[in-house]
Amino acid sequence: FARMFVQVCLYFYCKCLWRCLKFVVRKLTGQCELQRICYNTKPGAARTMKIEASLKGSKSKRLQTSVNVHPDAIEKTIDDIMELKRINPDINPQLGVSLQACLLQIVGYRNLIAEVEKLRREPYDSDNSQHEEMLLKLWKCLKPNSPLQARISKQWCEIGFQGDDPKTDFRGMGLLGLYNLVYFAEWDTEVAQRVLSDSLHPKYREVTKKELSHLSKAEWEKKKFDKAIGYSFAIVGINITDLAYNLLVSGALKTHFYNVAPEAPTLTHFQQTFCYLMHEFHKFWIDEDPFDIMEFNRVREKFYKRILKQLQNPEMALCPHFAASESLINM
Repeated sequence: FARMFVQVCLYFYCKCLWRCLKFVVRKLTGQCELQRICYNTKPGAARTMKIEASLKGSKSKRLQTSVNVHPDAIEKTIDDIMELKRINPDINPQLGVSLQACLLQIVGYRNLIAEVEKLRREPYDSDNSQHEEMLLKLWKCLKPNSPLQARISKQWCEIGFQGDDPKTDFRGMGLLGLYNLVYFAEWDTEVAQRVLSDSLHPKYREVTKKELSHLSKAEWEKKKFDKAIGYSFAIVGINITDLAYNLLVSGALKTHFYNVAPEAPTLTHFQQTFCYLMHEFHKFWIDEDPFDIMEFNRVREKFYKRILKQLQNPEMALCPHFAASESLINM
């Protein structure tokens, strides 16, 4: 009964009291909610997410559907919003600019999900010359000094595939997994090659002073020769693609993308985020120092939760060095 009572109160608050409160605030300030958000919140995720919530929660169908318009219709949509809210664009010229930037991000995020989903659903086709070229590019970027002897070869295991034909490993993430791996290897080559090397040749783990103080002599003798556990680079890359995909479709990456993309986030932003996640997961794996590869799922889940927690901060940008060269315009 108590739970039902609370739910009824929340429903009443959301449907009635909240709208009344907004009406009173507008009368007192002379500004609608969209104006207050744009004028009082700096550009980035905090502003865009508030604008998105305001539009979706509006009682007006025109405002609710404004977050789903085609990018080419955004300017007209802004005009409709200004008209509906009875805002004079001549007196409030900056409001239209700010709303346009927010809508570009909101609509762009939705379109990015569709683009990523399309790649994920497209299977790798060995009869497709473009697919084959991308796969060979991956090898050349990661192993430039080791020519591939044949298309079907055990050499593929050297970069972390499970067998002699990598196409079977792309079943879970389709072309998306290949696109991400190639982007990482081509545009962040030095880091990708180093991560690959470390995954194949794990270094001896370093025992910290804190650990040393709790180890007996026998344990120390054992630990100092204990090597970190390696992993299959390509397989982990496909797995991290799945992690990035889940962050995207759940909406968790809105915080990051709304902070680094001044307008619509693109596939390139997603691939740059994948590069960051690969690099960070590698460091996280070394720090976790798992006993064997069977602990991969545990480490991955812990890493996933850490990223989710970071993304709860509205000012969070996972990889600011990948952001647009110019800072967000103060709109």
